[in-house]
Amino acid sequence: RTDDAGRERPGRPRGADLVPHQGRRTCVSVELHTLPNGLRIAWDSHEMIRSFNPDWQPPTGGHRMGMAFLFDYPAEVDAAFQDLIHAGYHAHKPPFDAVWGQRYAQVEDPDGNVVDLFAWKTEEKT
Repeated sequence: RTDDAGRERPGRPRGADLVPHQGRRTCVSVELHTLPNGLRIAWDSHEMIRSFNPDWQPPTGGHRMGMAFLFDYPAEVDAAFQDLIHAGYHAHKPPFDAVWGQRYAQVEDPDGNVVDLFAWKTEEKT
């Protein structure tokens, strides 16, 4: 659920409150929050995922989460992708120029979770 993402919960560590993102909106993402330490957490809609992966279906077992890493420059996305493939990770989606203005790639971690690598294609970064 994303409608209660910022609410207090028993046992939540101090400083782990989600702060709504004040910068650029991310296409059709459902939620985008930045933690006090700068870590960004996004919950994407099914529509967003299908915008670049039309065959995507919601997982039925485990691994219902993904992680994304922001790079400073588009070339770093390509380099990191190649480094991970050479290290034995499985390519999920090779680097491409996304319609929302990012250089984007995906690899799978050892558990099968999709890990996104991205950088804004312009100098503007949020």
